[in-house]
Amino acid sequence: MAGTDRGDLTRTAILALLGTVGPLSRTEIARELDLSPASVTQLTRELLGSGMLEELDLKPSRGGRPAQRLGLIGGAGRALGVKVTADHLVIVDVRLDGHVLGSWELAFDPSSPDALDSLALAVETTLAALEEGPALLGVGIGVPGSVDDQAVGTVNAPTLGWQAMPVGERLRRRLNLPVLVENDVNALAAAERLYGRGRTHRDFLVLTIGRGVGAALVADGRVYRGARGGAGEFGHVPVAEDGPLCGCGSRGCLEAFVGSAGLLAAASAKGLPSGPRVSEVRAVDALGRAAAAGDRVAQEVFAEAGAILGRATAGLVNVVDPEVVVVLGEGVAQWPFWQPGFDRAVRAQLMPGRRDISIEVESWDETSWAQGAAALVLATPFDAAGAAGEQGRLVRARLIGATP
Repeated sequence: MAGTDRGDLTRTAILALLGTVGPLSRTEIARELDLSPASVTQLTRELLGSGMLEELDLKPSRGGRPAQRLGLIGGAGRALGVKVTADHLVIVDVRLDGHVLGSWELAFDPSSPDALDSLALAVETTLAALEEGPALLGVGIGVPGSVDDQAVGTVNAPTLGWQAMPVGERLRRRLNLPVLVENDVNALAAAERLYGRGRTHRDFLVLTIGRGVGAALVADGRVYRGARGGAGEFGHVPVAEDGPLCGCGSRGCLEAFVGSAGLLAAASAKGLPSGPRVSEVRAVDALGRAAAAGDRVAQEVFAEAGAILGRATAGLVNVVDPEVVVVLGEGVAQWPFWQPGFDRAVRAQLMPGRRDISIEVESWDETSWAQGAAALVLATPFDAAGAAGEQGRLVRARLIGATP
């Protein structure tokens, strides 16, 4: 049985590799996955025969025979990704190669006594609406909180009012599908590993800014989760002993200064009018529009927050020594106003040998969180550490067409 699982994992790794980096020759596949040429020849022959791969054009060579390239057939598999927020759900349907087939946004109240039933119903309704296409491999759920284990999926999320919520267990029972649950920033890191900067970096840091502040560390190609699945609570790094009250109950956390509520409090303290009562996200958007229109005070709010974030980021980089830092989240829409303070502070506080680290800010839209959740399922080929557990095995079995 162990040998079968290993073979299944290797077949899936070949599919995911081609889906993320594009067509490759058999020699290149062997080199990227550290496999023997004979193993690659055998496994790709099986995948070609099962309709998951296709032979493409010949790759030119500098001498000798051109190499035949292999490409992924996009219909090899798909996953549903669900991002849970404090007032709505974002759901996406994503192919193995990262192409988004559809997206939906649904109202959601996590404080409702039947919240998990509502979540399951939303997924069921979406599944019923899916068009014909690739085989469904499973469902990924991203939540703003800590998760004990992806394959178990018990969630502690204060912003949702959830304590020991059996999200994974309830959804698996209701949907009869593989379900993986993870912290939403860790899920983004899985997506970066599969489709973004992680394709060329094995050690990188993902930072998110928006309503809160989060971080995910990828070390040697794997998301570091910590002893209880709660690693990455960057927003709760202490910044000032007598600072503003944070949502976690402590004072002076990073998030209390640079999260949405902190930005708005700083703007109010500087005398900027608050305007009509709207959501924090909309209020920060309005603050960003004021900064774009030339309002010096609004620009100062972002620059000062950027400096605080930059100092904290430098400390984190000095500790974990990543190859690259990727910045994501709703807050990147105002990054041009964060950047002046951030750049100065982060470079000043980095150790001399790390001041040339690349800090890359990526574009963002509402579906990005949900795409990260889908990547929990689609990234199981890289799950050498077994983070996806039995659910990962079931996903792989679906991908290779086996009966779990």
